[in-house]
Amino acid sequence: MALLPSNLQTIESHMLEVQSLHPTASGSFTGLLSDITFAAKIISREVNKAGLVEDILGATDEENVQGEVIQKLDDYANNIFLRCLGTRGQVCMMGSEELADPVITDTREGSGNYIVVFDPLDGSSNIDANVSVGTIFGIWRRKSRLDKVGMEDLLQPGMEQVAAGYVIYGSSTMFVYTAGHGVHGFTLDPSLGEFLLSHENIQTPFRGKIYSVNEAYEPRWTPEVREMVRQLKYGRHTKASSRKDKPTAGSGMSTRYIGSLVADFHRNLLYGGVYLYPPYEGRPQGKLRMMCEAAPLAMVAENAGGYASNGQESILTVKPTELHMRTPLYIGSRDDVLWIEKTLSKAEEAI
Repeated sequence: MALLPSNLQTIESHMLEVQSLHPTASGSFTGLLSDITFAAKIISREVNKAGLVEDILGATDEENVQGEVIQKLDDYANNIFLRCLGTRGQVCMMGSEELADPVITDTREGSGNYIVVFDPLDGSSNIDANVSVGTIFGIWRRKSRLDKVGMEDLLQPGMEQVAAGYVIYGSSTMFVYTAGHGVHGFTLDPSLGEFLLSHENIQTPFRGKIYSVNEAYEPRWTPEVREMVRQLKYGRHTKASSRKDKPTAGSGMSTRYIGSLVADFHRNLLYGGVYLYPPYEGRPQGKLRMMCEAAPLAMVAENAGGYASNGQESILTVKPTELHMRTPLYIGSRDDVLWIEKTLSKAEEAI
């Protein structure tokens, strides 16, 4: 006799419960989230075929707006999102990491109340090595009249998001989102074709034991960032030491770095820890995108009890100046990120 899943609540029924908290809700927001979950199922199916089907793996001959080579699955995932989102007229504008300009959509059949910005397939350069990849999305509400929708509607700070989340395509496919009422995770049951509630009301530990950063960039970091990471590694407040009296490993945090933002963030969200992508020589504004990566994950982190900073202030308070604005990112357990922000601020004041 087949074993039943421990929880049979689907993501659709969970969204309807959230909708019931708002008696005046029209259902268009719930429909939009349903469209996102449908797109995630299609992308999950294709990711799981990687290596079996021709023309899925590898790169295209094109570059995106950031000058990065577009992977075939990047292009596929981007097209899936563009086709699935807003089919019922809920979305008036979409922004994608893969497109230079936002897409204005046809809203004649719906409210056109929402703006969605997404990274369709984060970490796609790892797909050929079977490393976990993911989708990130943020949802904002339109502020202007529908016939006047423009860049001011798009360029809103992260604190104005009505929902945000990500999908991780790994050993299983998991959909994690928040609409401001906790952070909830749903695991895709491939036999049912349904996302089932598996992680209710996720709370990240106040302080973690893991730091995640690409230390290959260490020679290009500022001295302040270099010292901050050294203290994470060997223990906070340890003074810079010579090789002879260097603190022993084990007194600080452990390094875990996958190289896929969604995968690193997801692990640290559950176990506690901090993900860092500091600015470095050649990229003084940082590398990650504010709107399609940093702001959505910041909303998830803060609704799970964590925090996200650019090193000076909360990511959620920053008003973007363009769709593809870059930012440094420190995100994860609240105590760890606040310590990083304070440490970097003190170092800057001392200069």
